[in-house]
Amino acid sequence: MFRHIALLLMTVSLFTPNAQAEFVDVVAKIKPSVVGIGIHTPTSRPQNILRGTGFVIGDGRYIVTNDHVLPSLLNESLLQKMAVFIGTGRNAKVREAEIVATSSLYDLAILKISGPALPAMQLASSDFYADGSSIAFTGFPIGGVLGLYPVTHRGIIASITPTVIPAVSAQQINLKMLKRMKNPYLVYQLDATAYPGNSGSAMYDMKTGKVVGIINKVFVQATKEAVISNPSGITYAIPVKYLHQVLRENNIKL
Repeated sequence: MFRHIALLLMTVSLFTPNAQAEFVDVVAKIKPSVVGIGIHTPTSRPQNILRGTGFVIGDGRYIVTNDHVLPSLLNESLLQKMAVFIGTGRNAKVREAEIVATSSLYDLAILKISGPALPAMQLASSDFYADGSSIAFTGFPIGGVLGLYPVTHRGIIASITPTVIPAVSAQQINLKMLKRMKNPYLVYQLDATAYPGNSGSAMYDMKTGKVVGIINKVFVQATKEAVISNPSGITYAIPVKYLHQVLRENNIKL
């Protein structure tokens, strides 16, 4: 009972005027670090195709996103380039990006851009945040339709859960499930709704703005909900712990 009362008091405190003002400041601070990820084709109309969201870390030139957001193939004859979109709306700028590191296991990708450094987000430690922790994420939901205008959603961490749940029968097991069963790990399940285009968004602490995880709309759902005929629409996030691991494994110093 006391736990429920404490959680209620914490929830109420999030909606006080001071907490609201602090969150407004946090969103304003992190927005310049939120970028679009996609393809730039100078010979086509439209020239830019948005595939997902990313965020800036380190020296202002490293970009984090989901591995599944990256294009699988670029058409060199059309001069296609992987691109990072900076800014908003029609004022957005395009920067060519190179892949520095990827992890198919954690569905993470780290890109690098040239040119002036961008404002970077800070990463939280590798410790897991507890259930009930208040989080937010800012990205480009349904960006192909709504355009490059960052949208912020907020919620809580609802659960820390495995990426794969046991299959009832052999028919429910697929190759992706087998791979993840060999290397199981935990992800955040959120009480917040992400949409296509939000993949790769930073999930951050509402008070500090530090990155707690990376929103994942497709990758986790493909195995965790493989036994469900109709996917639930639940939103998941890859804990920042695994981003720290990918950075270490690839000798990327921030």
